[in-house]
Amino acid sequence: MVIGGGIAGMQSSLDLADQGFKVYLVETKSAIGGKMAQLDKTFPTNDCAMCTISPKLVEVGRHPNISLMTNSDVLQVEGEAGNFSVRVNHRPRFVDPLKCIACGDCVNVCPVVIPDTYNEGLSDRRAAYKLYPQAVPNAYAIEKRGVAPCRDACPAGQRAQGYIALIREGRWHDAMRVIKMDNPFPAICGRICNHRCEAACNRNLVEEPINIRALKRFVTDKVYAEPRLPVDPIPPKYDERVAIIGAGPCGLTAAQDLVMAGYRTTVFEAMPVAGGMLRLGVPEYRLPDWIVEREVQDILDLGVDLRLNYQVENLDSLFEAGYDAVLIAVGAHEGVRLPIPGSGLDGVLVNTHFLRDIRLGKYANSSADISPLGDRVLVLGGGNVAIDCARTAIRLGREVHLICLENRESMPAHSWEVDAAVKEGVYLHPGRTFERIIDDGTGRVQGIVCQRVDSFSFDEMGRLHVKKSPETHHTITGDTVIFSVGQRAGLAFLPGDAGV
Repeated sequence: MVIGGGIAGMQSSLDLADQGFKVYLVETKSAIGGKMAQLDKTFPTNDCAMCTISPKLVEVGRHPNISLMTNSDVLQVEGEAGNFSVRVNHRPRFVDPLKCIACGDCVNVCPVVIPDTYNEGLSDRRAAYKLYPQAVPNAYAIEKRGVAPCRDACPAGQRAQGYIALIREGRWHDAMRVIKMDNPFPAICGRICNHRCEAACNRNLVEEPINIRALKRFVTDKVYAEPRLPVDPIPPKYDERVAIIGAGPCGLTAAQDLVMAGYRTTVFEAMPVAGGMLRLGVPEYRLPDWIVEREVQDILDLGVDLRLNYQVENLDSLFEAGYDAVLIAVGAHEGVRLPIPGSGLDGVLVNTHFLRDIRLGKYANSSADISPLGDRVLVLGGGNVAIDCARTAIRLGREVHLICLENRESMPAHSWEVDAAVKEGVYLHPGRTFERIIDDGTGRVQGIVCQRVDSFSFDEMGRLHVKKSPETHHTITGDTVIFSVGQRAGLAFLPGDAGV
């Protein structure tokens, strides 16, 4: 083993290889040549450095007794003369040297610009590069420093740095292609994603993060403003059939992945529209219907069979119909109704049903249709879904009061969502318990009795413990109460012995 691929290492390797020794030449860079390859002239003869070294490069690269180990670092050497053991870390070059023909096309399309360390940082180069024109191996490499913090923080593993670099170069369609490699819902996430990537962005260490979510929305708006191109269906490769219960983001993403892998896939959806919570849970002011419908259609056009208004009663019926596998992706569509006195009164709703009915048009903008809500709506809960319920009720022309256990600073909803709700006219009542719902004597809601909270905590079993301020009972009046204190999956169709 010769460590170092400069002129001395190359000459030593050639001398040994010519004597019949097997030589491993280890170089930390992507090509051999060392410092001499960087020089214009050599001292003291002032000869052309590349003219001198180029024949050596070719000879080393072609010698049958020399194995090049570029992008490699020696970590440990053990043993004694005649019996050494060496640990070497080989870093990926992300390009197969046996297949690369050094055409340079990768450089022409690479959007990532970095300082050219070979030229001592005096110029820039692309992340796809060849160290210098006469480099051996005569193949390109890609410089990549592991996983970007933004991608590591993203549940979908979105390659944000890739599409942002393409946006910088004005390559909208290429940026969209990169997004959709990881995420079938780019325009949706560009509007409602909670952008954990931005919290992890390294620019936080300098001033503020890159506005990653807004850039995703920007590029999808650019592409979707153009005429929609047809999506070519993918022919199936296998006979196996997969059934998916639920046409929400999980079910549709899985359906796309399965169809692209060559499997026949059918999605069963109980509702009259596809999209799950995207279509029936997120208010339209945040996520317009046409956005969801377009991105769902892109998935269906690949060859996914969608069956709407289809309630799956049991799993056996699907297996009996010839499906080889079933994915349950029903989502958390069941809202939680707290077991407090009065929770069954007329006018008590749950968040998921309220938002679903809004999206399905039950509460249209006519006084006859919205009269069941009354004039004053009380939303119980402090999360983002509670904020959605409150802001939706505001848009129906109602006076809305949001009551929650947490104080204003510790509400689980995003702070900017809470601020937006307040600006729109939602009244906040933080730091309250929900003691009981009172009626007006006819079985309909009249209001809720609350008590102020000193502190609360959850034990190891998840049980809530609240310390209340004594003598602080008070009533907040309202015609409708909407519980928004959590959601759960509707798995009642699964028998206990299903093994799921």
